Amino acid sequence: MSEADRIAEIVAAHAHREGPLLPILHEVQARFGCVSAKAEAEIAMALNLSRAEVHGVVSFYHDFASEADPRPCVELCRAEACQARGVEALIDAADVAAGERVRLKTVYCLGLCSVGPAARTGDVLHARLDKERLTSLIESA
Repeated sequence: MSEADRIAEIVAAHAHREGPLLPILHEVQARFGCVSAKAEAEIAMALNLSRAEVHGVVSFYHDFASEADPRPCVELCRAEACQARGVEALIDAADVAAGERVRLKTVYCLGLCSVGPAARTGDVLHARLDKERLTSLIESA
């Protein structure tokens, strides 16, 4: 099955929804690792939107990438609550542990404000991180 066929399936699965663009984009991102220019054009055509409208949404939200990055990703919360709980002191060690093998992504709030610093790998949340736990998490990603 081609990428265009898969995108058409995704669009069809969400076409009944009011405001289907974001759910479609999230599913395309999850399935392909990015929302390519080609995917933007196909989605725009299917939803009767301009490419500029779709690209505007893709480029506005940080969750969407225009090119796939095969590296594992560790999302590290750097919102105010995690800052108050010491996340900034972990950044240098996280960068060293990640090197070029793991992509560290700053996010702002994972909803674990009382048990920060927090991180996410895939759908798994990690709380009460210190240098050792964060470094181990990154190295095992």
